[in-house]
Amino acid sequence: MKKRVLLLYYSQTGQLKDVAKSFVSPLEQREDIEVVYQNIKPKKPFPFPWGFIEFFDAFPESVYMDGCEIEDFDIDENEQFDLVILSYTVWFLSPSIPIAGFLNSPYSKLLKDRPVITLIACRNMWLMAQEKVKERVKNIGAILIDNVVLTDRGNSIATFITTPRWMLTGKKDGFWGLPQAGVAPQETNGASRFGKALVDALSNDLEKDKKPLLRGLGAVKVDEKLIASEKIGHRSFRIWGGLIRKIGKRGDKKRVPVLIFYIIFLVTLIVTVVPITMVIKPIIRKLNHKKVQEEKEYFEMPSGSSRDRLREYNE
Repeated sequence: MKKRVLLLYYSQTGQLKDVAKSFVSPLEQREDIEVVYQNIKPKKPFPFPWGFIEFFDAFPESVYMDGCEIEDFDIDENEQFDLVILSYTVWFLSPSIPIAGFLNSPYSKLLKDRPVITLIACRNMWLMAQEKVKERVKNIGAILIDNVVLTDRGNSIATFITTPRWMLTGKKDGFWGLPQAGVAPQETNGASRFGKALVDALSNDLEKDKKPLLRGLGAVKVDEKLIASEKIGHRSFRIWGGLIRKIGKRGDKKRVPVLIFYIIFLVTLIVTVVPITMVIKPIIRKLNHKKVQEEKEYFEMPSGSSRDRLREYNE
């Protein structure tokens, strides 16, 4: 019997769609596997490139996962699939608003009782976003069996410049000695190794066990230096986002003065506090080495960072 795999995605820039297509390309080459693409389209499209205020105006709803209205799917919400791949990008340490819109919609029933793989393509911070998605997936009644994360391999300082430039101008090329923004082409192409492993797993009905299928392929690597930063940043987003949501809905001009004040606050924080914490945090990590390692292992679940099966599937 032919296996059915559902690939859900919302790709504002096109990067995630390229990653997802590479991920499932080995599945599409099989006659005994059907891959169904479902683009999650917001009824009111988000701009790309973003306007400056428009970009920051999206953060309260992103952080609180308010979602947005999405267009009707090409498939019925009651259709059955053997495996679901939920691919998403990260907005303000949270899944993008259209993905939240899907998870809040009746179409989320497509995940119920299904094994689900999450596929993330982002700059470098995704831990808090995945925690939110994990909770929603669990509440829907789905089983998260794997998580794969592809990130921009540039250092944090470089990507702090190149990623906003890409989002606000649409330009992702390297400049002034800085690397190209986004997930590198070799990383995107390398995502096909996961599809190869899934072909073998589906051929042997392993998805029915609802256990990880992609361990040993370097699916996830947590940068322990960013764990504390994500937690602090997310708390800040929650506080400010909650305040801004009380003023009005996204697009309300009454929010603009507070957003501008927040942007000034954020830039000031980055210029003054971040350099100090960069000196202090390595000391704290050494003092709390065991706890940091436990957190690293937790966030790398369920697929893990081991690479012992790479030779088998990385041809």
